[in-house]
Amino acid sequence: MTRIRFQRSLDELKENLLVMAGLAEQAIQRAIEAYRVRDLSICDLVSRSEIAINRLERDIDQTALDLLAMEQPMAIDLRFILSVIKINADLERVGDAAKNISDRVRSMEQMAVVDLPVDIPRMASLAADMVRKSLQSFIEADPEMARAVLTMDDAVDAMNRAAYKSLTKVMEEESHLAPQALNALMIARALERVADHATNIAEDVIFWVQGADVRHHKSLKKGPDPHAMGETEGAV
Repeated sequence: MTRIRFQRSLDELKENLLVMAGLAEQAIQRAIEAYRVRDLSICDLVSRSEIAINRLERDIDQTALDLLAMEQPMAIDLRFILSVIKINADLERVGDAAKNISDRVRSMEQMAVVDLPVDIPRMASLAADMVRKSLQSFIEADPEMARAVLTMDDAVDAMNRAAYKSLTKVMEEESHLAPQALNALMIARALERVADHATNIAEDVIFWVQGADVRHHKSLKKGPDPHAMGETEGAV
C-alpha cells in the first residue's frame, strides 16, 4: 500500500468514526428527551440507532485491524489506529448507555411523573458536552482541549454522588416513590458512565497526539512540561 493510499485509508477511518460519534451523541440526546417528555416513540429511535452503532463498531474495528496487518504503521500512525480502536469501543458503550436510559424510560411508562431531588437534564447536558468536546479534540488533534474534558469529569461524579444520596433517601423515606427514584438513580449512573467514556476518549486523543499515557497519572493530565518535550509530531 502506497503512502498516499494509506493516508486515504486513515482519513476514511477517521470519517467513519465521526459518523459513529454523531450517532452516539444523538442517541444520548434522544434518550434524555424521552425521559423528559416520557415519549416511547423516541425510545424506539434510540433502539434503532443502537443497531447502526453496533454495525459501525464492527466495520471500524475490522478496517483498523486490516490497516495494522497490511501496513504495520509506526509512531503516530500506529497510535492513531490504536486510539481509533479504543475510541470506537467507548462510543459503542455511549450508545449502550443511551439504550439503558431509554429502557428505564419504558419501565416508567405506567408510573406517575413526580418531582425528584435530581436534575437529570443538567447532568445529561454536562455529560453530553464532555462527549462533544472530547470528539472535537479528536477532530482538531488538540490535546489541550482533551485535557479540559478530563477536568469536567469531577463535576459529573459529584452530581452522581449527590443523586445517589438524595434518591436513596427518597426510597427510604417515601417508599411509594421508590420505583421512580430507582429509575432516576440508574439513569444518573448511566450518565456518569457516559462521562467516563468521554474521559477515555480524551485520554486517547492525548495518547495519539503526544504519545503520553495519562491514565491514572494526574500530573500528566495537567499537560506536558514544554521544556521536557522533544520534537513535535504531526497528526492525521
